Amino acid sequence: MNTVHKISSETLDISTIHDIVFQQKNIELSSETIQKISKCRAYLDAKMDQHEDPIYGINTGFGSLCNVKISKDKLTQLQENLVMSHACGVGDLVSKEVVKLMLFLKIQSLSYGHSGVQLETVERLIYFYNNDILPIVYTQGSLGASGDLAPLAHLALPLIGKGEVYYKDEICNTESVLKELKLNPIKLQSKEGLALLNGTQFMSAYGIHLLLKSYKLSYMADLISSISLDAFDGRIEPFNELVHLVRPHNGQLKTAERIREFLDGSELISQEKTEVQDPYSFRCIPQVHGATKDTLTFVKKTFLTEINSVTDNPNVFVDEDKIISGGNFHGQPLALALDYLKIAIAELGNISERRIYQLISGLRGLPAFLVDNPGLNSGFMIPQYTAASIVSANKQLATPASIDSIVSSNGQEDHVSMGANAATQAYTLIYNVERVLAIELFNASQAIHFRAPKQSSSLINSFVNSYRETVPFIKEDEIFNEKIKTSIHFIEDFSIEKELLFD
Repeated sequence: MNTVHKISSETLDISTIHDIVFQQKNIELSSETIQKISKCRAYLDAKMDQHEDPIYGINTGFGSLCNVKISKDKLTQLQENLVMSHACGVGDLVSKEVVKLMLFLKIQSLSYGHSGVQLETVERLIYFYNNDILPIVYTQGSLGASGDLAPLAHLALPLIGKGEVYYKDEICNTESVLKELKLNPIKLQSKEGLALLNGTQFMSAYGIHLLLKSYKLSYMADLISSISLDAFDGRIEPFNELVHLVRPHNGQLKTAERIREFLDGSELISQEKTEVQDPYSFRCIPQVHGATKDTLTFVKKTFLTEINSVTDNPNVFVDEDKIISGGNFHGQPLALALDYLKIAIAELGNISERRIYQLISGLRGLPAFLVDNPGLNSGFMIPQYTAASIVSANKQLATPASIDSIVSSNGQEDHVSMGANAATQAYTLIYNVERVLAIELFNASQAIHFRAPKQSSSLINSFVNSYRETVPFIKEDEIFNEKIKTSIHFIEDFSIEKELLFD
């Protein structure tokens, strides 16, 4: 197994990112990338020596101060002042997984040779990445338009020996960490602070992290709903391929195919049925789960385009001899994609909660609340309350953030995407859905016990038996909190081949 990923101009795809993240690969620059970074920096240095004209962000102030020219002897101070003054993040700490992706994606964006950074700066970011020296970044502070300014300022502070980092799993002062490692702070050159702060790597890192998690939850939703369907004594006919070929949405076709595969060989699904139809939460699994899959396809396309792009400003075009101030840092494409992702994944939770409700309702021969002696035992009554509470919270989180905007920088930045808010909302929402699916698994594994001696498919039996090793059958009331948490951990730890996730 190759344990190193080379940063290059080769297009990053979802499979490659999956391997980098889950195989915990180190990264290094390719020779082609080193040449691009060095060539761009040399061009910018030459341009600064030859011209006195103001060039935005290189020898001027920032934002609404863009017309204030800065003298050459103040350019390093200008860039360091920019990083320090923009480190205004507040709120919760961004998870280590997301911060590490931010580092990776910032390195990738700077590697294309249109940002004018020093090679030394990029190599220090790589050193941080490979050695798990992860900057402390906060969830609040970005408007998602001039790049993710505040979060990326916190990401950049350790380069100049300031701020805090995770080091050896502890939060440490950066200055002391650099001294221990015998590293000097980077002396930022013209434009470098702006190149580090402009960009969409906060939104993008959240998006990639959540995309990988969403693909897994999509698969788990199909698998868990198959257990629920069998436990509810549901019908297989709605999953017949003929039904879906006459309405051939890709996600719908894929979901129906998966459910058929999961239930292949089940005694329960093939037994004679007394009910003519199932409720929508069972019968329409392909249509609902499938629509989410189609949304994931759109979101994946958006984020893969973004992370294979240059998103700082201004952009340096060496061969064309141009430095152009544009707006590639604006997060509108990501804000819309994140809002769409929120809505789509929330629906996996909504329909899951309805299946939970059906399973505890005392229907189709199942005991009320899935426990013997209901009345004396409340059984699985309250886990459904918990799921209902979560899906209602998700309805609030799923309200689009991208429809909002607010004026900043004295009117210079007069439309913003709010994509960073969409990102943090999506994070909470998607982890919420994982909890709802864990509760459905808790209920479905309990319900299917009451169908013995008839059995489900060998695949589902194997999965449920594995689950039973950590969450046993519930005979009478006990504290369910720990069972639900264990169920969540079971889903988190469950390994799925990437070929099954992204096919």
